[in-house]
Order: sequence, then structure tokens, then C-alpha cells
Amino acid sequence: MAENNENKNDMLKALDSIETVKVGDVVKGEVLAIDDDRQAIVGIKDAGVEGVVPAKELSTKPVEDINDAVKVGDELDLVVISKIGNDKENGSYLLSHRRLEARKVWDDIQKKFDAGEHITAKVTQAVKGGLVVDAGVRGFVPASMITDHYVEDLNQFKGQELEFKIIEIEPSENRLILSHKEIVKAQHEEAAKKIFAELQPGDVVEGKVARMTNFGAFIDLGGVDGLVHVSEISYEHVDKPSDVLKAGQEVKVKVLNVDPDRERISLSIKQTLPGPWDDIEEKAPEGSVLTGTVKRLTSFGAFVEVFPGVEGLVHISQISHKHIATPADVLKAGQEVKVKVINVDPERQRLGLSMKALEERPKDEDNDNNNRRSRRPRRNNNRNFMNNAPEEESGFSMGDLIGDQLKGLK
Repeated sequence: MAENNENKNDMLKALDSIETVKVGDVVKGEVLAIDDDRQAIVGIKDAGVEGVVPAKELSTKPVEDINDAVKVGDELDLVVISKIGNDKENGSYLLSHRRLEARKVWDDIQKKFDAGEHITAKVTQAVKGGLVVDAGVRGFVPASMITDHYVEDLNQFKGQELEFKIIEIEPSENRLILSHKEIVKAQHEEAAKKIFAELQPGDVVEGKVARMTNFGAFIDLGGVDGLVHVSEISYEHVDKPSDVLKAGQEVKVKVLNVDPDRERISLSIKQTLPGPWDDIEEKAPEGSVLTGTVKRLTSFGAFVEVFPGVEGLVHISQISHKHIATPADVLKAGQEVKVKVINVDPERQRLGLSMKALEERPKDEDNDNNNRRSRRPRRNNNRNFMNNAPEEESGFSMGDLIGDQLKGLK
């Protein structure tokens, strides 16, 4: 009888030692088995019951293979989410390690928010209206808080790890609002002071293409953007910057102008490149034949582009052996023509061209020219073919155009 009472007391003590498991409790569990690679079966310590931890509840990070995340014998801190089944004595529980991790993350973020500190997080997704980031918990950055200028394609931030200011935190609603714009503004102000104090017109520096518009490209010089106008990208014609540049591309630029008051910097890419007139005597020696494009027509001739940024003049007298009233009678802008180089002046960047020199001279003109030669001395037209070209149109001065004739008179 005494022995039965003793056994009964031992059973009561054992039952009393079993802790009751309630939803929301933090418990310790030992991994007993991995079930179909989908969930871990754990024994809840000091409770005498089991629970399950689905793969998605093991970590705040994605779990591709549950066997890489946990193994039999591992001990985990878990939070009780709910009870599974109706067996009151031997029921199973749904447990989560991820939510316990998230709870700690929220506590850490709250402490940083209270202290005015920033956090670093990786951008995982670009969605309508902003960016989603992984800060241990899901965070959201509204589009207006990403940077200090309009960004058309938010996907460029995907995968980047950025620094953020905490704007709003509400753990109970899983709401975390962040701003990178505040960081950018502070960095910009610090960089601007240094750059505007040191940068001078004529400096050649390196930068990175930050963004592009139809009128030019903004180059990041290390926290401050400078503008390369579309006309300063290349010696060749560029319709829009994105045709020749890419975001993130490193480029060398020449500083054209610095305006600290308006925080504006004008830059040029093409002025760091070899000039179109460099080595022109080698590229277009006298007597050489080139293919070019008629760029514009005037009353006294046609300007033909033979290399990107290099135009030469075909004087009206050098267009054809036949008499023409105006160049527009036989030529049009955009037309491709063959020309012969008859004069090169690299110092003044001038090129004299001829089309008729590539044509066969009419027999009647040969006879007429022979008669003229017998009556007066021969003249060299190579230097005087632009006699009637206005200086403001051709870029050639009147002294250049009639200089040889004046020498003859003297």
C-alpha cells in the first residue's frame, strides 16, 4: 500500500514537471527527423510533445535544401505558432525559428531607430512604387526616397547593398519604411564641397556615367554629377547619348566650366579624344581620292564631310566641268560623292576638294582651254577656287581666298 502511494506520488511529480505549451511561447526543440525534405520533426524539451518546423519557417533567408539548414540532433530556439490536431495530451505544434529570428531583428532595428543610426540592406526586388530590401525583415523604399533625382528604371538597383535611414518602423504590422535619399543628400553635400573647391576648367578627370537624358549624359565625379551635352560626346553626330554610352560606364572627361553657385559642372568627352583634324595630312594628302557626304550647300559651293568632324569645301567651280548656276542644281544634302583633295591646311583646319578633277574633261573644253593658254599665262586654280566664298560662310578669310592674286599684282 505504501509502495503504491509512492509510485503515485512519483507520477504526479513527473506530470507536474511537464511544462504546458502555449501559442507564443519560446521553447527549445531537438531535431528528431527530417520529413520528406519539407519539414523538421522536433521534440519540445521539458514538454514531452513534438512539433514540426516547415522549411520556410527555419530561417529569414530562403531555404533551398532543408538538409543544408538543419540536421538530426540540432537544437533550435523556436516560437510556438499554433497547435496541430485535437489530441490534448500528445498533440503536435507548429513551430518557427524564422519568426524568432525576425523578432530579434525587429528589436535591433528598433534600437537603431531610437538611436538615430542607419542600417545596410540589399535590394531584392523592384516593384511598382519603389524597392523591396532584405534587412533581416522585409523593408520598403518608396520611389521618392531612393535618390535625389528621378529614376526611370528601378531595376538598376536590384542586387545592390545600400545604406538607409529608418523612416518608420511598426513590427506588429511588419512595416519598415526606409530612405536612401537622405544618405545621398548627405554624401552629395560633403563631396560637393571638396569637388567645387578643387576642380578647375581644363582639368581632365575620370568619372562614371550615372544617368542619361535626350540632351546629354550625367557623369558621377565622385558624389557630384557633371553634364556632358550630347554635342560634346563625340566628334561624330550623336542622336541620343544611350546610342554610344551605357549607365555605369567609366569615361574620361575634360572640365569645360565650373559654377559653384548653381552647383553645375560642364564636361566634354570628345575633347579628351584625338581631334578629327589630327594627322589630316596623312589621312587626306593632296591628290588622294575620298568618299564623303554632302553636309550643306551654299551659293558658292558644297561642304562635304570626308571624316567624322572633318569637312572640306568643293567650290562651285570644282563641282563640274559644265557650267552650273548653283550647287543645289546638281547636289543635295546627304548625297554621297567622291572627291579629290587639292589643298590641305592643317593649321587652319581647311580642306580644298574637287569633284570635277575626277571627271573626264570634255573635248570641247580641252580645245577651248588650249586656245586660252596660247593667249594668256596659265593660272593655278588649286589656291583660288574659293574666290567668291563669303568669309562667314566658308570659314576662309578674304585674304586667304585672294592672297595669291594680290601677290601676282605686286
